[in-house]
Amino acid sequence: QVQLVESGGGLVQAGGSLRLSCAASGRTGRSNAMGWFRQAPGKEREFVVAINWSGSSTYYADSAKGRFTISRDNAKNTMSLQMNSLKPEDTAVYYCAARTDRNWSADSSSYAYWGQGTPVTVSS
Repeated sequence: QVQLVESGGGLVQAGGSLRLSCAASGRTGRSNAMGWFRQAPGKEREFVVAINWSGSSTYYADSAKGRFTISRDNAKNTMSLQMNSLKPEDTAVYYCAARTDRNWSADSSSYAYWGQGTPVTVSS
């Protein structure tokens, strides 16, 4: 059974930073593309950023470019999302997800495994 567990969410003031992490069991974090999605209250799930199996290729949503940085450590089966210059509109539950192949995708329906989510609240 593959499991993904997010951590690092919390309350932060606008302009502040948070670092989210995702720990993967099994082989999901080693050879599978992964990504971060978020869902704000009353909104649909939104793509944030994705990374390929090796970490050599990434793709960011426009809302994340220049502020968020994704990385992964396959030796530790972990993935991180460094979020800087946070805005109130970044408030959401953040989910890590993994695909069953190596290339990244912005389509949430193409991800087979999901974490439980970690809430991020940015106050103005």
